[in-house]
Amino acid sequence: MAKLLDKQRYKCALGAMQSVQAIQRALPILHSGPGCAQKLCESVGSSGYFSPNIFPCTSVNEKDVVFGGVKKLDSTIENALKVIDADLYVVLTGCIPEIVGDDSEEVVSRFADSRKPVIYAPTAGFKGNNYKGHEQVIDAIVNQYLKKTDKKQKGLVNIWADVPYQDLFWLGNIREIEKLVSELGLIPNTIFGYQRGIGQINKIPEAEFNLLISPWVGVSSMKNMERKLGIPFLHYKTLPIGATETSRFLRTVGEYAGVDKEITEEVIRKKEDYYYYLIERYADIFLENRVINKQFTVVSDAQYVLGITKFLVNDLGLIPAKQFVVDDTPNKYREEIKEEFKNLNYGIKADVSFETDGYKIHEEIKNHDYHGYPLVLGGYYEKEVTEKLKGNFLNISYPVQDKVVLDNFYAGYAGGIRLIEDIYTVAVSRFN
Repeated sequence: MAKLLDKQRYKCALGAMQSVQAIQRALPILHSGPGCAQKLCESVGSSGYFSPNIFPCTSVNEKDVVFGGVKKLDSTIENALKVIDADLYVVLTGCIPEIVGDDSEEVVSRFADSRKPVIYAPTAGFKGNNYKGHEQVIDAIVNQYLKKTDKKQKGLVNIWADVPYQDLFWLGNIREIEKLVSELGLIPNTIFGYQRGIGQINKIPEAEFNLLISPWVGVSSMKNMERKLGIPFLHYKTLPIGATETSRFLRTVGEYAGVDKEITEEVIRKKEDYYYYLIERYADIFLENRVINKQFTVVSDAQYVLGITKFLVNDLGLIPAKQFVVDDTPNKYREEIKEEFKNLNYGIKADVSFETDGYKIHEEIKNHDYHGYPLVLGGYYEKEVTEKLKGNFLNISYPVQDKVVLDNFYAGYAGGIRLIEDIYTVAVSRFN
């Protein structure tokens, strides 16, 4: 019997067009039905160099279902190369072509000698969500474009973290992580965002190692790069937010990269001194306010639920109620992620549920006794249920409807301070 899913937080794998779009001067070419791009794009910062409104698309119809759409795909790629000035062309397939058996990979292979690289990623919606599609795009770059090299640049580190656009703060987060890694004397290399494109992609094989900051998204791609390009990887499961986790992150990266321990500790000392100076200035509000209860709930993807839970417990001393991971985390990763929720300070453990049904999540939130005004951090879907509980709500994840974010971020020491500002701005506003 079919299952109804209320308030789903992710998109189909074709949503990976936004991962392509986040690479400057990279163009998605869609082999899909008409309207897919418009339905999957977001109004929150998704225009840029190429707007989803102009993505080349085969717009397959009933005739193509019967006779196949490979000729149409061939002409669409050919014309895109002629009229659109891009550095990388990425063909993404929707459901219809893959159901009818179009050999899109073979069509793309005909453009192997083009003046610009053309690659292909199978992103039919029935194959998974846009987190999976994001991995497919990275794998396509590795498998079809990059070559293994013995040339290594000392200190060069490829950094992989947020899924662009699915995470509202992806751009600011990755830039802040770059800054932190640079302070250790390493050279960060990322492929998403401002001035990040084909040049940074070309440097990937020269890195000494890959740094993946994610509970699960990207793990398979890192293993693929290890096999294909011979690049080892460091997997740091928690997005570092605030002093406790960011200091642990820097020590872990520094040790893995062979950075002098004194350099790492000096960076941490300077960062922590300023961080705790800012905390002390508002300690009375944190300790004595009457409108934020000690218990909180986070409703988001695994990255933010884990990162924010650790931050609120370890840095602010709050107590976790049930936490909800909504990104449809594959089963093989769930036990490891659950273990991370037991790795909190003061012996505290958080109960976590991998749930994609918004109705069930809201019912559990409504039925939980928070012993006061709850703090709920999640998507805009959680605003109404939080207001009914007279709680404090902060929109930190998809869907986002009450803020515009250009390059704000929650990663690192500075990101932790920004998250505190956002949370307690909600609290202070209630005094009035």
